[in-house]
Order: sequence, then C-alpha cells, then structure tokens
Amino acid sequence: MDIVKEVLEKQAKESAKYKSIEVIKHEEVKIDCGRLMISDPNSFTEELKENTETYIQNLTRDNVQLLVNSIWQLPTERLDEHIVVKLPKPTFALPRARKLPVPKPLTKWEQFAKAKGIKKRTKDKKVWDEELGKWVPTYGYQKFKADRDKNWVLEVPKNIDPMTDMFQKKKDLKNERVAKNELARMKNIARAQKVDVPRVGFVSEDSATAKELHIASTIAKHSTASVGKFQESLPKEKNARGIGVRELIPGAATKRKRPLDNKTERTEQIETVQKILNKRPKIDVEKAVQIQKREERIERENKPAEPKKKKGSHPKQVKKFGKKPKSGIGRKGNRKPAGRKRR
Repeated sequence: MDIVKEVLEKQAKESAKYKSIEVIKHEEVKIDCGRLMISDPNSFTEELKENTETYIQNLTRDNVQLLVNSIWQLPTERLDEHIVVKLPKPTFALPRARKLPVPKPLTKWEQFAKAKGIKKRTKDKKVWDEELGKWVPTYGYQKFKADRDKNWVLEVPKNIDPMTDMFQKKKDLKNERVAKNELARMKNIARAQKVDVPRVGFVSEDSATAKELHIASTIAKHSTASVGKFQESLPKEKNARGIGVRELIPGAATKRKRPLDNKTERTEQIETVQKILNKRPKIDVEKAVQIQKREERIERENKPAEPKKKKGSHPKQVKKFGKKPKSGIGRKGNRKPAGRKRR
C-alpha cells in the first residue's frame, strides 16, 4: 500500500504542474486561425496591480491555450509521419507598412520566349578550343584573353580603306552593342515601374532603318528650348508620325486638374484679375528713345526727294499785302498841304 500511495502522490505532483486545457472567459474571445491571432476583449482585474508578471503570464497562457484548442478543431491529415492542419483564410484585416510584393514583370525577350516556348539553357563554363588547344571560358576576362590570343591578326576587306584600324573598329562595334543592351535594360526598368520615357531612334549607320533615322531626326530637332520652333526644315520635310507631346517635351504636364467648386474658382479668378490690374508696366527709357530714333530715321528715308533747282533761275517771290492803298495816300511826296487853298 505504501508503494501505491507513493505512486499516486508522485502522479499528483506531476499533474499539478500542468493546468487544464479548458479556459473560461467572461466574454468570448475572437480567434483568427488564418493569422494565428487572438483578440481578448476582457478587462483586467485587480490582480494586475498586485502581481503584474504572474498575471500577464497566466493571461498569455490562457489565450494561447484557446488558440491551440481552435487549431486542433480543424481537419487534420498525416504528411510524412507528421500530423498537419490546413489553416483557413484570414478574417482579420491586418495593416501593412508597405504594399504587397508583386511578381517581377517580364522583359520583351522573356515574353517572346514564353510565347514561343523557348527554354533557357545554361552555358558551359569552359569549352575546348581547337586552335588554341586548351579549355577556354565562355565569359569573363579570361575569355577576352583567349580571343586576343586567337585573333591576333585581322584581315582588312577590299571595299574599305586599307589603313583602317580593324581592332579599333571591332572595339567600337562591341561598345555599340553594349550601349544598345544597356538602353534596352533601362527601358525594361522604366516599363516595370510604369515610367513614360521619350522615344529615341537608334542611329547606327550600319543597322538603323529609314524610319528610325526619321524619328531620331524629329526628336533631335524638337530638343531645343523652343521645341523646334526656330529650327530650319528642308523643303517638303515632315515630322515623324506617332510622336506625341510626352516624347517631344518630357516635362510637359499631362495630369488633369481637379475640378474646383464655385467658391474656390471665383476666389482664384478674382485674385488673377487683381494681379493683372495691379501690375504696373515697366518703362524702359533707353529702349523707347531708340524706337523713336529708328522711326524718325525710317520717316526721313521714306520722304520723297525735292526737285533740283536749275542754274540762273530764281524762284518767283510773291509778296502778299492787305487792301490796296488809294492813289496819293501814303506816299511821302504826294502829300497835300493842309489848310485853305489860296488863289
């Protein structure tokens, strides 16, 4: 009997360490198994002030126990000797600091390869070169060294200048390909971020088409501060089609303004009118004097020339008088003596 009593006491002590899985709450808690989250609306008791740490530990344990109980109520299945459950869809709208990640958009080549069923193949790191008689890497600076050892001499074609540097020409073609690939890469980035970029033409003398040259010429002509207003054009020259304001003027505003209410629109119109009425014109005195002098000079130049005078001829002078005086009056020698006439 002593042995049985000891076993029962030992079992009672071990069971005292673990609490029951049944948790009683005054108000029902909200459990979201999809997010493994529980929301407890019950208020705190006075025990929180007396023993804070113990109260929080017990509260956390009870809530976690309720969450585990709800998970075990879901349908289970065995997978690789393990019992698993499939969580349902979340019901709680959890806010995020950032937007949800979206899949990376495909490039033009990736879209074409996907449509045509082209699969990406991995290149071998090294291949056997018969001329050099050794293994040569397919990329990297070691590949460049192998090409230099292999193509140590280049033939000059007959249709070009024999003094042409073929090594420099080959280097320029490589730089051109690198620049073209970099331009395509930047366009893919802009397309992924939905950024409008001006279209340009690829003006290579070897691979550019007439359409690309026409587009490049039109964009270059309109790339001035006046948007090509004062650029000279060839006779019967037309701009390339399909080029809009965004491409010719990248900084042009294309967003529509938000419609205003009547009060705000009236206030803005009144402010505009007051600015116009209160604005005083600036008078440039020097510029006004120059304009006046220029007008006088033009008037003198446009004035008809006077006829030349003949030699020995004098112009007739006509003196105008008032009333014709009476005979004898007004002349000094014809005055009659005053007084009575004597015989």
